[in-house]
Amino acid sequence: MEKEKNTKLPLVDLIEVKPMQDGYRWVAITAMLFAIGIILHTVSPNVGGVTPNWTIAMYSIVINLTNPTLSQAVGIGFIAGITLVPSSKSAFPLGNIASELSGAITCCILVKAMLRCGLGKWKLRPLVTGFLATMASGGVFTFILKIVLDLPLHIWLYAMLPVVAVVGALNGMITFLLFGPVRKLFFVQEEDE
Repeated sequence: MEKEKNTKLPLVDLIEVKPMQDGYRWVAITAMLFAIGIILHTVSPNVGGVTPNWTIAMYSIVINLTNPTLSQAVGIGFIAGITLVPSSKSAFPLGNIASELSGAITCCILVKAMLRCGLGKWKLRPLVTGFLATMASGGVFTFILKIVLDLPLHIWLYAMLPVVAVVGALNGMITFLLFGPVRKLFFVQEEDE
């Protein structure tokens, strides 16, 4: 008979790795803000032809908080566009993909430029980036609609773009007002045990 070998495995100490502050928290907060933005986008009533685009406000907040790379901003814009397609109230929902890509890229470039110019702590940065991201997104979206619906240029210039500017002002204010509370949530520190 062969002797039985001791087949017990040695005990190994488990090592706990604490998450780093700059880990993937931005992904979780982005997903949470997108969910909030989509819900608000779906239930917000249209008042006089104007509805805030909550999704643009939410990704403008995320981009201001995280200063993502351009490729990450492209990903944010693409996901924002795809998520808006099912809930879109427009004549051409797929236009959301191109428009949100434009908005996210614009916001990212603006944030990077402002940080480089020393305007990182400028309190109006979220307002300006939210407004201009909405203008870029809305301008692209309404231009796509102009082409798809074969609308005259003066309709786009004098009817559609002013509405985009009003929505841009609303989004700038929303981004500005929500930036502080979301920033506190983003940078919350867990108490040491």
